[in-house]
Amino acid sequence: MGNTMRGVITFIPSERIQQYLLGKLTEMPLDRTLDLSSRQLRRLPVSACVFDELVKLYLSDNKLHSLPMELQDFPEAVCGLPQMCILYLGNNRLWSLPTELKNLKDLNTLWLETNCFTVFPKVICELYNLKTLHLGYNQIRSLPEELRMLQELRSIWLAGNQLTEFPPVLLEMHGLAVIDVDRNKIRYFPSLSHMQGLKLIIYDHNPCVNAPVVSEGVKRVGRWADSPDPEIEEETSKVTCSALNIGLN
Repeated sequence: MGNTMRGVITFIPSERIQQYLLGKLTEMPLDRTLDLSSRQLRRLPVSACVFDELVKLYLSDNKLHSLPMELQDFPEAVCGLPQMCILYLGNNRLWSLPTELKNLKDLNTLWLETNCFTVFPKVICELYNLKTLHLGYNQIRSLPEELRMLQELRSIWLAGNQLTEFPPVLLEMHGLAVIDVDRNKIRYFPSLSHMQGLKLIIYDHNPCVNAPVVSEGVKRVGRWADSPDPEIEEETSKVTCSALNIGLN
């Protein structure tokens, strides 16, 4: 069935239609994984949220506008799943997250790319076991200082947002191994050489005037990534800082 027809029948309030779209959701999958991606869903049926041992939930490529408040049982049913560790919500129309999301104490992977977030959802800062966060291709302009509370976070993907400066809070998160700020609006990169856990920094497609200085062995993807001499980079940074200051005065 084509996407157009799927989009039409999601408006029909019929259990038979929903069953056709979703299949029978009567038994816990053996791998404790529920994949509802690419179903043209505008609402999440509560029947998808009754498996209290569910570990992975995939909801990417749907048409969810929110973790829907119109389904008032949703926060208790889904956000209370005690063993949920992976949640994929990419390519929807989400612009906010419920505060009940913090109840997912074991969540370690959260994908929210290609949605409609203009502000970083602060409830994420209460997911203390999070290791991977993907918020690429939204409209986020800054990161909150509370993000530093995520001491287990190892990779953060922020490509395609509206960042105009390298987020200062990331400089304090020494456990990060991967930082992706590709396709933003960052003009100047501070030194990242003090971040001993860093393995990869992606900063391509920014209007930057310098490359971030990194420790030996760190992979850089972006302009001047192959520059071999940190001293040259440091001198370039001083010159570009001066140029920026002149431009602002």
